[in-house]
Amino acid sequence: MNSDTPPRSALRAFLASESAGGMLLILAAMAAMIVANSPLGEAYRHMIHAVTGPVLVDKLGPMTVHLWINDGLMAIFFLLVGLEIKREWVDGRLASWDRRRLPMIAAAAGMAVPAALYMLVAGGMPDLARGWAIPAATDIAFAMGVLALLGRRAPTSLKLFLVTVAIVDDMGAVAIIALFYTAQIDAAALAAAAAILAAMFVLARLGVTRLAPYLLLFAALWYAMLLSGVHATVAGVLAAMAIPFERTPGTPDSPTSPLHRLEHALQPWVAFAIVPLFGFANAGVDLGGLTMAQILAPLPLGIAAGLFFGKQIGIFAAVWLSVRIGIAGRLRGATWRQVHGVALLCGIGFTMSLFIGGLAFPGDPLRIEEAKIGILMGSLAAALSGYAVLRLAPPHPDHDAIEHESEAEIRRDGDVRDTSEAR
Repeated sequence: MNSDTPPRSALRAFLASESAGGMLLILAAMAAMIVANSPLGEAYRHMIHAVTGPVLVDKLGPMTVHLWINDGLMAIFFLLVGLEIKREWVDGRLASWDRRRLPMIAAAAGMAVPAALYMLVAGGMPDLARGWAIPAATDIAFAMGVLALLGRRAPTSLKLFLVTVAIVDDMGAVAIIALFYTAQIDAAALAAAAAILAAMFVLARLGVTRLAPYLLLFAALWYAMLLSGVHATVAGVLAAMAIPFERTPGTPDSPTSPLHRLEHALQPWVAFAIVPLFGFANAGVDLGGLTMAQILAPLPLGIAAGLFFGKQIGIFAAVWLSVRIGIAGRLRGATWRQVHGVALLCGIGFTMSLFIGGLAFPGDPLRIEEAKIGILMGSLAAALSGYAVLRLAPPHPDHDAIEHESEAEIRRDGDVRDTSEAR
């Protein structure tokens, strides 16, 4: 594997895979909705919840197709998320506090305002309060898929801003899952997980660059986390922090860096298999007999309001205020209307929102279905309105010149290091 030369840059591969994978995710979600509301609906639900065994943890019971996808394959998704976070934090667009400032402020506001709106609508019912984090997440693949439909009309700075905000957003989502959606802790299993993670860091410290030992320990870490009561997918992000990494500032990725090699190996599998499979397994909502009263119930309405209104208000206001008071510069080559459009796209919560919805209401199929309705309503409204705003927004006066310069920088360095105008 060391001899395999990765693509020119993780960023370029990420943008390409997320855009194409996002469109595949859209198709998978549409297919799930069609199948779930067709004569095949019962067969679809039987397949998703088919028992495959074995019993890995007593509280989960026999493993089903749905559990393998949500608790197993999604751990690999979170491993890729962790690798992207580490790369960007150490050697990418989040490598300095100057670059972290705007996306961190935007992401924080984009999580806080939707959660507050949800609590305002649904928080008065104690059994619904646990769903506060459902509208706080952004689905980068879905949003990038919508942006890809705009072609060259979407400035490169907007794409990079969306990716950066989503990466910070993912960090917040992982922290929320670990802190707020954790069952009763098994101290012995948690200690075993800590020991396994320590062993991974020791391997990195010793200079081990072969990926096989890390992947074997990742599997063991996943099982220990599953036993501990902390959601097993958190193991993916923790394992990513231990994967060795070679800095390559301003240059294409290193072919000998374990992190770069693993990231490139996982990207196509996650983008084109795992995430669409998750979407297909979780988006199939039976709309038969759905009434307006059910649509306007506090849970779906709170989620939809948080995603559609909360995200755009929080992110756009954070960016505008940051520029206004001089904390950050305007996005290069993007108008304020385009910034508003991308803030709308951040309201597409799909993958992570569906995932958190299942954690918020475990063992309550009715609430989970209501949450799915809210997620689909809010995400669809955000996607359509965001696309419309970006499609109709006049381009920046210097759009062509700035885009030509950005593409030249990508070809030369494999990354775009400056996405904002000089302050």
